[in-house]
Amino acid sequence: MSATERQRVLWADDQIDLLRPHILFLEEKGYAVTGVTNGDDAVALLEKEPFDVLLLDEMMPGKNGLETLIEVRGIRQDIPVIMITKSEEEELMNRAMGYSVQDFLVKPVNPVQIFSAIKRLFEGRQVQENQLTRDYIADYGDVSNERMDEADWRRWLEVNRFLVDWDFRLDSFEGTGLEQTHLDLRRDLNATFGRWLEREYPRWLREDDGDRPRLSPDLFDHWVRPYVEAGRQVFFIIIDCMRLDQWMVVEELIKPYYQIRREEYFAILPTATPYARNAIFAGLFPGDIARRHPDWWIEDPRTEGSLNRHEKELLVEQLGRKKLGDRTVKYAKVSNISEANELYRQIGSFQNIPLVALVFNFLDILAHGRSQSEILQEIAPDEAAFRSLMGSWFRHSALFDILKVLARQGAVVIVTSDHGSVLCGRSSLVHGNRETSSSIRYKYGDNLGCDTKQAIKIVKPVEYRLPSERRTKNYLLARENYYFVYPTNFHEYEQRYLGSFQHGGVSLEEMIVPCAILDPRA
Repeated sequence: MSATERQRVLWADDQIDLLRPHILFLEEKGYAVTGVTNGDDAVALLEKEPFDVLLLDEMMPGKNGLETLIEVRGIRQDIPVIMITKSEEEELMNRAMGYSVQDFLVKPVNPVQIFSAIKRLFEGRQVQENQLTRDYIADYGDVSNERMDEADWRRWLEVNRFLVDWDFRLDSFEGTGLEQTHLDLRRDLNATFGRWLEREYPRWLREDDGDRPRLSPDLFDHWVRPYVEAGRQVFFIIIDCMRLDQWMVVEELIKPYYQIRREEYFAILPTATPYARNAIFAGLFPGDIARRHPDWWIEDPRTEGSLNRHEKELLVEQLGRKKLGDRTVKYAKVSNISEANELYRQIGSFQNIPLVALVFNFLDILAHGRSQSEILQEIAPDEAAFRSLMGSWFRHSALFDILKVLARQGAVVIVTSDHGSVLCGRSSLVHGNRETSSSIRYKYGDNLGCDTKQAIKIVKPVEYRLPSERRTKNYLLARENYYFVYPTNFHEYEQRYLGSFQHGGVSLEEMIVPCAILDPRA
C-alpha cells in the first residue's frame, strides 16, 4: 500500500499512550494512525482533516464516547465508527447504533482484533464484490450454456427465479460491471423463451390434463378452492400488473405477519388485463368466456378496460359451476387512494364472508403513468428503481394496513397478479386498419402485418383459445422487449413508448407470475 493509498485512522482514548503497541501494529499493516486523548480533540481534528475511520473509546473523562459520537455525526455523517467499550449494556449499544456505529469491540482488545475490525470496514465489501463476481460468472456459464429451447416449463420457472434473485443481488452491489452482462443474459433468454413458448403454448391448451403448467384459468381451482371447501375464510387479492421481482419486495415487508408459500404460474396470452384477469375470475379461457357469456365479452379496441366490468359475475358463475354457489362473495376493485382507505375502514365488517376478492389497480396505473410523467421517469428510470418505488408505495399503502388487519383476523390470504410487465426497448413496425386495437405490446384486428422475428402472429385464434368471431381476425404478440408502432408518425410514437413498462406480449417478466399463500403467524 503506497503512502497516498494509506487509510487514515483517528483513535480517541484517554490512555492512548498505553496503546502504542496497537498503533505500531496497525502502521505495519499500512494504516496511518493519529491518536488523541479526549473527545474534544477528536471532534476538532475531524473538522479539519479527512480521516477514514474513527476508533472511539466509550469511557473517557469529560466528554464520553457517546457524547463525542453525537458531535461527530453533526460534522461527519459518513465516517465509519468503531466503538471500544468495557460495557456490554444493550441500552448503550442501541443508542450508539442509532448514531450509525459500524462495530463494537469489548475491552480488553488486542492489536489483531483492532486490525480485523478495520479490515472488515475497508475491505469487507470488496471481498463480497469479488465473491459476487465469481458466483455470477459461474451461474452465468451454467445457464448460458444450457439448451433452454429443449427445457420444460419447470426449468423455465427455475431460470426466471435465478434471474430475479440476481436482480436483487446486483442491486446491492452497484458498479460491479455485471449489470450489462445480466441484461444481455436476460435478453438472450427472453429470445429463446419466445421461440420455445410459440411451440409449447398451443399444446398446453390442447392438453388440459397433460403435463402443462398452471395457467390463469387454473388459479381458483389450485389455490383458492381448497381453502373455501375447507371452511377457511379466504381473501383473494389480485395486484394488477405485478411481476415476481416486485412481489419479492412486498414479501420482505409482510414476513413478520405471515408464513408465506410462494409459487408461480404462467399468465395466458395476451398477457393483458382483459384476457388474463377475466380468465382468473371465470376459470375459463377467453374464447370460452366469449361463447358462454357474449354479453360480458365485447371487445372494443378503443376501451380495453371495458372488458373487465363483469369480474364479480364471472367469479360467482365459476363458484356455481363448481358447486360452491352457496358461499357469500364480496368483490371490490380499488383504483385510487380514497377507495383504498374506504376499503380499509370496512375490512373488519367482512369477517363472516367466506370469500372476499379484491383487485388493486395501483401498480398498473403507476406503470402506465410513468410513461407519461417525466418526474416518475426520473424517480424510476429502470427496473431496480421501479422495484424500490413499488416498495415505497406498499410500505405506506392501505393494502399493507389491510394485510396487517387480516393477519390478526386469521383469514388465509392469497395474493397474485394477472400478468407482469416488461421494460420496452425496441420498436417494431406493425400494419393494421383503423379497427385495430391500440395496445402497445399486443394487437388484434383484421389481416395484421408485422416482422415475425419480433412478434408472434396468431392467424388461428381458436388454437390459442381466443375469441375468433371472424376468419380474418389476427392477434400479434410482441416478443422480448419489442413494442408496436404504426408507420404514421413512427418516430414520435417510438420515442413516446421507449423505456415504458408495457404488457400483453411474450416475455418472462410478463408471463411468469407469482402467487403467494399467506397464513397468519398468529
